[in-house]
Amino acid sequence: MPLLVNLRHLEKHDVHLNGELPVAELELDTRDEALQAKAPLKYDLEVQFLDESLLVQGDLELTLDCQCVRCLRSFKHQLKLSHWTAHLPLQGEEAVPVTSDCVDLTPNIREDILLAFPQHPLCNEESCGLPNLSIGKGKKAHNPGQNEADVSAWAELNKLKL
Repeated sequence: MPLLVNLRHLEKHDVHLNGELPVAELELDTRDEALQAKAPLKYDLEVQFLDESLLVQGDLELTLDCQCVRCLRSFKHQLKLSHWTAHLPLQGEEAVPVTSDCVDLTPNIREDILLAFPQHPLCNEESCGLPNLSIGKGKKAHNPGQNEADVSAWAELNKLKL
């Protein structure tokens, strides 16, 4: 069930919404195997009626199952949108759809969550990537004590005789 707010309830007082939204309701299409949402979205929102529009403020939290783009390890990433705010007009060109006196907050939440996804998920900032393995003939394994200039791509290119 999507995250709905009834406009009739807002006529009397502000509405507080707190709970979890199944990830299936968010319809997140990441198209990225390195970044998946499987746990429900936790939300704690306050909705106010403000000059023919809705003002939604609160916190959103979603746990993402990620794969590090450097070392390919799986890890969990906590996506937190603290003090999230949305202004939803009820009239005009940008008006949100109202169905049976209810407004669905899910599309706006989905959009901001997708914008907050990490572009290149890393298990930690110091992730060095995959271990350097010597594969095939002619390749040298990286020696940690070796000078970086000796193993740079430029040093290898300088060895070419053209």
